[in-house]
Amino acid sequence: MIIIKKNIRYFLYKNTPVILLFISVLNEIDFNNLELKYFSFNFAYILIFHYNLKRDRGIGYVSVFIAGLFNDVINGIPMGISSLCYLLLCVFAVYLRNITLRPSLINDWITFLVSILILNFITFTYIFWFYDYEINYLNQAVNTFFTFLLYFIFSNIFKIYDEVVLGEFR
Repeated sequence: MIIIKKNIRYFLYKNTPVILLFISVLNEIDFNNLELKYFSFNFAYILIFHYNLKRDRGIGYVSVFIAGLFNDVINGIPMGISSLCYLLLCVFAVYLRNITLRPSLINDWITFLVSILILNFITFTYIFWFYDYEINYLNQAVNTFFTFLLYFIFSNIFKIYDEVVLGEFR
């Protein structure tokens, strides 16, 4: 019975980020129904950056790539843009993890801001130049702002979750 409990905990520890990633990509949550017009954030960015930064194996590049393709189909944007951004976010997180001697949430937070600003620039440039896709810059700025702010909160929630689920494995 104890072995089964440990296996379930390890399975949850290992696969919850991937499950959350696909839920967040497939479930386009919109806060306009709550009369919060200018409140949106990119949970997938937060999840991908945090787990690829804090775990050695991260979420996995194939899962991230496929989630990006699903995101493109659901949001109706050209194929591959989200996958490229998600993979670049993985690269930023892994690079930061490899060069950091003393992890700090503030340093992670600032690097996350720089990362999402670079990703937004790449996305907007690609969409504007190649597809003549209309972009609402105010909505994107609000999304970037709240994504940046909520990284701090979700990072702490993910840390608590990992400690509770993992327990004796660490």
